[in-house]
Amino acid sequence: MIKVPHTYKKIQIIFLTIVCVLFLGACTSTPPKNPDNLCEIFFEKDDWYDAAVQMRDSWGVPIHVPMAIMYQESSFKAKALPPKDYIFFGLIPWGRVSSAYGFSQAKTPTWSDYIRESGNSGADRDDFDDAIDFMGWFISKSAKINGVSKWDAYQQYLNYHEGWGGYKRKTYLKKGWLVKVAAKVKQRSLKYAQQLKTCEDELDSGWFFGFF
Repeated sequence: MIKVPHTYKKIQIIFLTIVCVLFLGACTSTPPKNPDNLCEIFFEKDDWYDAAVQMRDSWGVPIHVPMAIMYQESSFKAKALPPKDYIFFGLIPWGRVSSAYGFSQAKTPTWSDYIRESGNSGADRDDFDDAIDFMGWFISKSAKINGVSKWDAYQQYLNYHEGWGGYKRKTYLKKGWLVKVAAKVKQRSLKYAQQLKTCEDELDSGWFFGFF
C-alpha cells in the first residue's frame, strides 16, 4: 500500500475546500446588477423570467406587481432578514422583529399556509422560483378575500404588509410612512410594466440568452 505524503493530503483538502466554496458561491443567487430595469433583470437572470411567467400563468398575476413588491421587501436578496429587535433601551440585540425571510420576506406562518394550500412541499424562501410563486398565491388571495385587483400594486402592497385582516381593518391609515411606501411600490410597478412591454417578445423568444 502506497502512503500518500501528509503535505499532499493537505493540498488535496485545501483544493477541495476551494472548489466547494466556488461551487456554493456560484449557486448562491445574487441580486441583479440593475434592479431598476426589469428587462435588464430578466436578461441577466433568464431563469427568473421563466419562474415569473410560470407564476403569472398559475395565479393570473401580472409579473410587474410581485417584482415591484419584491424589490421593496428584499432588494432581490435571497437571504434577506428583517431588522434586529433590541431591548434595554436599544442596547442589547434580541432576535428579529419578525420571522420574515428571503426574497419575498414571507413570515413563517404565512409561508406554511402557502405550502399547505399550494402543495409545494419543498418550497424554500431563499429560492426565487418558490418566492415569486408564493407572492402570486398571496396576491391572488388578496384579490379573493379583499376584492383588490391583481394589477393594483398600491392596494396589493398594503395587503402584503398588513395582512388580509389588517387591510380590512384599515390599519395602514395610522401608518403614514406605509402609505408612502405603497405609493413608491405602485410607481415602480408601473415603470416595470412599461419596461417589460419593450422586451417581453425578446424574452419569450429566448434568442438573447444564446450569447451567454
